[in-house]
Amino acid sequence: MLRTLPCLLLSVLLFNLSCQQQNPADLVIHNGVIYTVNDAQPQAEAVAVVGSKIAFVGSAAEVKNWIGEETKVLDLEGKTMTPGFIEGHAHFLGVGENKMSLDLLAVRSFEEVAAMVAEAAEKARPGVWITGRGWHQDKWDSLPGEMIQGFPTHDLLSEAAPDNPVYLRHASGHAAIANQKAMDLAGIANIKQEGAQIGQVAGGEVFRDELGNPTGVFNENAMGLVTQHIPTRTLEGYIRAAELAMEECLMHGITSFHDAGITQDVVQLYKQLAEEGKLKVRLYAMLSGRDSTLLKQYYESGPEIGLGNNFLTIRSIKLYTDGALGSRGAWLLEEYADMPGQFGHETTPVPVIGKIANQGLQYGFQVCSHAIGDRANREVLDQYEAAIEQFPEKAKDHRYRIEHAQHISAVDIPRFGELGVIPAMQAVHMASDRPWAIERLGKERIEEGAYVWRKLTDSGAIIVNGTDAPVEPIAPLASFYASVARKTLKCEPEGGYEPGQRMSREEALKTYTWNAAYGAFEEDIKGSIEVGKLADFAVFSQDIMQVPEDEILTTEVDYTIVDGKVAYARE
Repeated sequence: MLRTLPCLLLSVLLFNLSCQQQNPADLVIHNGVIYTVNDAQPQAEAVAVVGSKIAFVGSAAEVKNWIGEETKVLDLEGKTMTPGFIEGHAHFLGVGENKMSLDLLAVRSFEEVAAMVAEAAEKARPGVWITGRGWHQDKWDSLPGEMIQGFPTHDLLSEAAPDNPVYLRHASGHAAIANQKAMDLAGIANIKQEGAQIGQVAGGEVFRDELGNPTGVFNENAMGLVTQHIPTRTLEGYIRAAELAMEECLMHGITSFHDAGITQDVVQLYKQLAEEGKLKVRLYAMLSGRDSTLLKQYYESGPEIGLGNNFLTIRSIKLYTDGALGSRGAWLLEEYADMPGQFGHETTPVPVIGKIANQGLQYGFQVCSHAIGDRANREVLDQYEAAIEQFPEKAKDHRYRIEHAQHISAVDIPRFGELGVIPAMQAVHMASDRPWAIERLGKERIEEGAYVWRKLTDSGAIIVNGTDAPVEPIAPLASFYASVARKTLKCEPEGGYEPGQRMSREEALKTYTWNAAYGAFEEDIKGSIEVGKLADFAVFSQDIMQVPEDEILTTEVDYTIVDGKVAYARE
């Protein structure tokens, strides 16, 4: 018996080796610092991938058993790897379209905007629309001489492009400025008629001067007065925008993307791309709550999960409760500190929010409501709570979300954790907006409930992070930095804004990985580096968990791996 024991052990060893040799990994990644976002195994030395799934997470010594003749081996050379970043709230085609029109995110004056328009007009045929996005008057180094309600007037744009209609969206996406040619095409009256506000719409505003002439600025729902006249993109244009968006995502380590609001035509585009295997980034798409026909169609057919080998899921609805803080469209409980009498806009009637919150539970759809101001957040929480009470069985794992949750009343902050409502926030908004947001809200309201990640986390809420691109550049590391530093992207001020609200680096990484997966009911297949999950990773040039705080912003994405394949490699 004793003599046969070594033979038996040898047979078992040979059998194990044989199995491993028959099933080598397709990809082995080693020789780096790997943060798994798995509490049971926070770090690892190596990962093995078979097909599109993670097959092994462990030591450098053990992973050698997974290497066969056909195995691709990626040597990290000491670099850092994390789960692929999940963009928790942005606008996918908007990212691509921003590359196809005037990108105004970096401009520092209205004169610079006009110069870009003039240059575009020189290249365009008369009558062709010139569009763009990204201007923000609160971020300019200087302001034009004439400002009405805190915004510039159209005159410079009308001079720059007299023969071309111009429409430029504010960075927030909740306001826009048009030139005279565009307003003429839209039929916007030059002078308001006696006793009538020509072109006014519910939930929006056409800005006018003291004589009643339109200034060119359109806020919230009033933007539709102009946009309905802009030619829609062709299918080829949409596909090109999607391709550009995918390229941008992969360059920044993004492997999944929560697309906040899509229409019927975009649904069809995404399904086509998924069916043809052309999606390179996984999409979690929210149906636009503004399209009742689209919602009715999906209520009848139900959610669509994991299409195209887990590259497309449609199981949520996007609602729009108010506007943005920058355009003073965010719906507040008390008036704006820098504009007495202005409380913002209710862009969707509250009863409609309540109706769709109920329908979401009835038909199995997550509801995600845009709410920036404290009044908007309270109204949404009230409607969610009422729906949860009406359908308690269906609401056991509802994961309803509030998108942005940017300014919240102190009494409403604990309600997120209590109700299980997910605040899908964008930390980079704090870095971008905080220097001027204090003028809108005042010191007391800023400290009480603006960008309060620590208060929300301590209340039990699960925060999902993102960039809201193209409102902000699609740069997760900038949002990660803002989460932990509470500073602008110029690394100011010393010590950060309201430093007590900062996240730890572990928390910030989780908001961009596991938390974001949870926010899409996908934590079982992504969001951490664990055996059986999808092989989606981001590799960074520096250890973002250890480098000095401000060096996070100098970190590069060296590789982005999706579905077990290198989808992007930095040259």
